[in-house]
Amino acid sequence: MTALHSFNSRGKDQSLIQSQRRKDSQCSWQRLPVQRKRVGEWRAQGAPLRSPGGFLSGERGALLLLGRVPVWFGPRRIREESVMLRAANPSTGALPFQSLMVSDLGDVNVNLYNLQESCRLIREAYQKIAAAGCVPLTLGGDHTITYPILQALAEKHGPVGLLHVDAHTDTADQALGEKLYHGTPFRRCVDEGLLDCQRVVQIGIRGSARTLDPYRYNRSQGFRVVLAEDCWLKSLVPLMGEVRQQMGGKPIYVSFDIDALDPAYAPGTGTPEIAGLTPSQALEIIRGCQGLSVVGCDLVEVAPLYDPSGNTALLAANLLFEMLCVLPQVKAV
Repeated sequence: MTALHSFNSRGKDQSLIQSQRRKDSQCSWQRLPVQRKRVGEWRAQGAPLRSPGGFLSGERGALLLLGRVPVWFGPRRIREESVMLRAANPSTGALPFQSLMVSDLGDVNVNLYNLQESCRLIREAYQKIAAAGCVPLTLGGDHTITYPILQALAEKHGPVGLLHVDAHTDTADQALGEKLYHGTPFRRCVDEGLLDCQRVVQIGIRGSARTLDPYRYNRSQGFRVVLAEDCWLKSLVPLMGEVRQQMGGKPIYVSFDIDALDPAYAPGTGTPEIAGLTPSQALEIIRGCQGLSVVGCDLVEVAPLYDPSGNTALLAANLLFEMLCVLPQVKAV
């Protein structure tokens, strides 16, 4: 992990926090100084990984290209857009920087040429984060990263519930003979008992498939699969009420693939699907997690190459801020 210096925001005046961020030239989450020591409660973490469905990338490395180039510099681009964010959330009354010590841990130092090794490095990094009592919020990177993150968190919390917002279920068994890539993370999580399968909800699923029943495996495991067409032209507040009841008070992880959103709003992603969710529905989903025992979050698959305006990364930064605002320790007024 890369790091510079520590920053304790709890109890400080919000205007002071904001001015400190504006003056800091380091590219970090909301201009927070990057933290080397694992002291605190919430951490922004970057995992700039691409599995062999596209690019495995950190700085400028590449392992294999198969089709559309997805997630080069996704975490950095999200960090850059996060400077537009401020410290308070008037819509929800959340004041996260008055409630938590927040810092950016930089990027996990992945091996650009070895996916299995990269997953090991990510898992070990998050084992340390979890052991320090921190709640990680991760900027991806492709969806492969969720698998080693959940390996680490399940060691501490046991099998966790999962709120998975995505255009795809990511429960394929293999591709080109490989068991690990960005389409298989939740299949591997099921195989290893990392998920409480009766508390897994997938929202926004859509797109063409190889069979007419592509969700059979998911439902056979106990997952609730909410298709995108079941979300069209409606508020998702009632749905999230059902999700909160299903999740109960046990630990839950939130994983948000930016391609859950319609490409009209978020074109900068590797595998876009038409007729997706809207930004307002995304806000309803994340804000609907208020009161849940969230032990970690990620937002993945931002591909700056396909995002010349920066709108996808800006949207991602705002959604990550909303995730921060619903963590259990955050005060709301």
